[in-house]
Amino acid sequence: VEVPGEITTIQGAIDIAVSGDSIKVAAGTYTENIDFSGKNIVVIGENRETTIIDGDQSESVVKFISGEDSTAVLMGFTITNGAAESGGGIHLDQSSPSLYDLTVSQNTASSSGGGIYCYDQSNPILKNSSVVNNSSLQHGGGIRCWNDSNMKLENVVIANNTASDVGGGMHLRGNSGPSLMNVTMINNNSVGGGGIYLRSNSNPVIVNSIIWGNTPQN
Repeated sequence: VEVPGEITTIQGAIDIAVSGDSIKVAAGTYTENIDFSGKNIVVIGENRETTIIDGDQSESVVKFISGEDSTAVLMGFTITNGAAESGGGIHLDQSSPSLYDLTVSQNTASSSGGGIYCYDQSNPILKNSSVVNNSSLQHGGGIRCWNDSNMKLENVVIANNTASDVGGGMHLRGNSGPSLMNVTMINNNSVGGGGIYLRSNSNPVIVNSIIWGNTPQN
């Protein structure tokens, strides 16, 4: 399915898709909030510089909340201007999609996970992406992983995110152990744990990464 050629909105294309389908999105700004609705489909933008999903400050820009697995793919977009209680940019609940070539920026959460919120055994892959300039009024300005959520990050920049409480770049809680490979985490800030804040048996694996220049602590 091609958007906007055949269907004018991304969500409209998702609504008619079945698992295994691919949706190709042309360059442009799409002011909408999308939900994969449990479908393991591939949604590909032309590229993240030119293909933008704007959440219009109404809710999470993208939701994976119905058990999507790694064959659900979101690739080649800027995810921006979302505002939600948790996960202003991307909200995941018991879902583990593949997230490639994304810029997640300028999203806000009134609770946690300004950019991305991973909850309850959500184990997504985030690769070749940037999580920048997001904010939360509590925890995890960039990313929050909670309740056995083991996100896999590879070649990711987490920068210039802000949490009003703790975990400027990332906040990990509840036995969450994400893996970070080739991750650069810089210039994030919060009251505590400017880079990464860990609690309740959360143990990330960090390889070949830079965590530097976060305030008040890395």
